[in-house]
Amino acid sequence: MLIIYSDGTEFGSCSLHCVAVDLALHIDKVPKAILVADYNDEQLIEAEDAYWVVGGNLPGVMTKRAKWAFRDEQEAREFVQANGGILTTFDQAMKASYEDMYTDSKMIRNKRKLKRMQVQP
Repeated sequence: MLIIYSDGTEFGSCSLHCVAVDLALHIDKVPKAILVADYNDEQLIEAEDAYWVVGGNLPGVMTKRAKWAFRDEQEAREFVQANGGILTTFDQAMKASYEDMYTDSKMIRNKRKLKRMQVQP
């Protein structure tokens, strides 16, 4: 994902979770555009115009409850049919990201702690 702020700064991210964190940390910055990679072709599209799928049986990126974006509504519906989840808007997906923030942040911290323990002898 990519946030382009009105002051010309940008923030690139691997997930909607990280975008939500950045937006919360920079509450006074105004996003000019928020772009997301289409699930199928990975081309950047406007996040607000995307068809979002929240949940399902595929693991998410930086979250337990996955959030995927699609350019095409029919492709999003086919994804839901094959993998579960619910079709939502960008606002609903962002709300889900904030609802998941505590458990996702805790999960990420625990994974990083385990990784550090494996690296150290």
